[in-house]
Amino acid sequence: MGTCDTCGNSYDKTFTVTRGEERGTFDSFECAAQVMAPQCAHCSCRILGHGAEADGAIYCCAHCARRSGERELVDRA
Repeated sequence: MGTCDTCGNSYDKTFTVTRGEERGTFDSFECAAQVMAPQCAHCSCRILGHGAEADGAIYCCAHCARRSGERELVDRA
């Protein structure tokens, strides 16, 4: 039985997520997202989708990128 790195729950259906050199064991996608999902450089929310990247920063959406001074990113073409 594995133990979730986020909440400490012992569970027989834990899974492992690897992101680059980072690795964790979790009992739910919610716990995995709290630790592994990147955070928006503007609002700090967890990015569960594709996000938007500019100059090495990742944003949850083009609005947050614009609020941080990026003018090239748009939500719709």
